[in-house]
Amino acid sequence: MIIDSHVYCFEPGDEAAGYASKEAHLQWVQEAQGGHHQPAWRIRDRASAPSEGLLPEDYTNWSEMPDVDFRVDRGKGRVVWTIGGEDYTKQFYPPNLRNLEFTPHSLIAEMDYAGVDMALIHTNPMLTRNGAFLADCVRQYPDRLRAMAPVDEWRILDEMEAVIAELAEAMQTYGLHAIKFNARPAYFHTSDPWDSAAYEPFWDAATSFGVPIFFTLGSGPGDVTRDLSPEQARQGYLDEQKVLIRWMERYSDTVVNLTHGFPWRAFVEGDGFMDMPEEIWRPFENPKCHLEVCFPVRIGDWFDFPYREVWPVLEAMVEHIGADHLNWGTDFPFQNRFCTYRQSRDWIEKYCTFLEGEELTMVMGGTTARMLGL
Repeated sequence: MIIDSHVYCFEPGDEAAGYASKEAHLQWVQEAQGGHHQPAWRIRDRASAPSEGLLPEDYTNWSEMPDVDFRVDRGKGRVVWTIGGEDYTKQFYPPNLRNLEFTPHSLIAEMDYAGVDMALIHTNPMLTRNGAFLADCVRQYPDRLRAMAPVDEWRILDEMEAVIAELAEAMQTYGLHAIKFNARPAYFHTSDPWDSAAYEPFWDAATSFGVPIFFTLGSGPGDVTRDLSPEQARQGYLDEQKVLIRWMERYSDTVVNLTHGFPWRAFVEGDGFMDMPEEIWRPFENPKCHLEVCFPVRIGDWFDFPYREVWPVLEAMVEHIGADHLNWGTDFPFQNRFCTYRQSRDWIEKYCTFLEGEELTMVMGGTTARMLGL
């Protein structure tokens, strides 16, 4: 069975999508667009342009985005903003998203064509906070889809009871199958690590549901403004892994998955990947810790299919972590910026010949099936 451990479905970018209003949702879309590495351009002539004008100068009050008439062009399925009378855009979202949404029907059509049997829907502040919507995606395709619960990480310390109640609703009322935790937004109001004592009531509640927790680790408090050198990003990530190791020692029965793999762009030097530091493998000494195999969406603008530069890195992941703790994920539909859905399978199945038999079976679905209890 082929299982994609990392896909998305989401409502239009200019609808509330689980937020109090569409304006609140658009703030998150704007913040994400401003900090993403994809290039922006001026619509009039497609001349390249910076994205910094989308971001606040002071992230202690990050929710007040600069007023640049940030909006959604539904016809073209992309965001647009205006600075100095000129309109700009970028494709952090993949092109060809009607209304800037991605429905479960579109996902299933793509899965059918690429031969993918099941998929796990992730969540992200830019996309949706709507547990009912995610549950409805699964309801429509119960044999093909699973979904995880969103968590407003930036609200945990100030609104602990409300966030826990929302998570309980997602798990108990909507019947979602995993929990997603993005570490970066947790640092918007504090530099304290997310395993500190203040977080314990939340984590005690989250782990009580007995489902896997999928962590997207950033580079710590310094990553809030997305303005780190590769060296700083690497060290910040290793420090975040130490937080994770402490967390796993406390919640030793919880299955953990690290989404996207490592912050791959920080580990590229020249025309290839640098040797991975030995300490980066330490979290996987814990048998509950797993790692997503997800490269094209992160480095597809630097390296072309079939991603030969990646093969030695994946081989090292198999050596240090084991294929039975690696799970294929695509970030679909976002990887469509660089390759087709079928190619996101082919680069592994056709070209990484060091993977065969049971190892390939585990990476391409077996590990995810075990984590989700399928």
